[in-house]
Amino acid sequence: MSRYPVREPVVITGLGLITSLGSQIDTFWAALLAGRSGVRRVSQFDPTGLPCQIAGEIRDFDPADYMQPKSARRMSRASQITLAASQLAVADAGLDLQHLPSDRVGVYVGTGIGGVERLVEGIVVMRTQGASKINPFMVPSVLPNMLAFHICQRFGTTGPTSTITTACATGTQVVGEASEVIRRGRADVVIAAAAESLIKDYALAGFCAMRALPMHFNDRPQQASRPFDLRREGFVFSEGAACLILESKTHAEDRGAQTYAEVAGYASSSEGFNVAQPDPSGGGALRTMTWALEDAGVAPDEVDYINAHGTSTQLNDAHETLAIKRVFGKHAYNIPISSTKSMLGHAMGASGAIEAAVCALSITHNEIHPTINLEAADPECDLDYVANRSRRHEVRVALSNSFGLGGQNACLVLRRTEA
Repeated sequence: MSRYPVREPVVITGLGLITSLGSQIDTFWAALLAGRSGVRRVSQFDPTGLPCQIAGEIRDFDPADYMQPKSARRMSRASQITLAASQLAVADAGLDLQHLPSDRVGVYVGTGIGGVERLVEGIVVMRTQGASKINPFMVPSVLPNMLAFHICQRFGTTGPTSTITTACATGTQVVGEASEVIRRGRADVVIAAAAESLIKDYALAGFCAMRALPMHFNDRPQQASRPFDLRREGFVFSEGAACLILESKTHAEDRGAQTYAEVAGYASSSEGFNVAQPDPSGGGALRTMTWALEDAGVAPDEVDYINAHGTSTQLNDAHETLAIKRVFGKHAYNIPISSTKSMLGHAMGASGAIEAAVCALSITHNEIHPTINLEAADPECDLDYVANRSRRHEVRVALSNSFGLGGQNACLVLRRTEA
């Protein structure tokens, strides 16, 4: 039983996705179940000369499908895809926001890097053409909170708002903190979104310098992201956005809304151990999962599926496996675990929100997507990672992990909505 007071249940009523595997929910879900990879050779610039030349790019995104060209020019790409995902999610939820009290609708967003590319563009202009040529929208487009502003402006919302930046834990923390706003009774609906988009030469070069990216798969990019595999080399950098419409269960029922799942539990924690390496004991991940389960009032043996952080790095995959064993004991070997990043790559701040959406879809459809490219078993990673083929499996309770640079961790527990 939960040691926390009974609060208003929070349900997910809408999803919006902009990813390397598409933006239509049915298409996206079918691609995941088929084990299709969205990783390709970089096309947004010429990557020749970089040790890693691949990424999970969004190939079919046209801002004009979602906003006026003038508005798009004043936004970073992260803001563009966030706004697009929010529109898809609101439509999927069947929400008519114009007929809701604007101060009862919140907007929570997150990004790890934000619109840094606009800052770099401004620096180049300043140094080559002079201060008079700087775009007056350069500074606003860089700010991480602009992702939230554009959503608020588009839908006319005036309720609680926040911007979260906790590296790779961002998207999960956005969904969790947005749920808390509803639990506290401060909002009936929260638009919760996270995005990342920085497929640039300097970004890839920086992660290459950290030795974080795979450098021997440029000729076979779809095989590069291989979580829990013995031959994994590093994560594949990617971009994407996800938006989840969260509502109090009462509000959703009153309007007859569909629900994908309930956000039953959430927790975050810090490690203070190392800027890039996880605590080798798995302590940070252990605390976060344990607290999230306690918040949900869910026993470890009630968990039917874990969406792993599963980055395809040597340290993360082994330490996450250890932490799962410490939390779940013998039951760890009975839980199907899979990594969405094996197909999408790592969209940094957006990944947790995308993976929360994936957990909601797994609960809705009772299907689990595979961890692709899992060919040679790592002795340290000996759990059931749903290798290479999707699986029909009843999913009543799903747990989603996100562990970020700087030792910032977040975890969600999603549960099938009770009638």
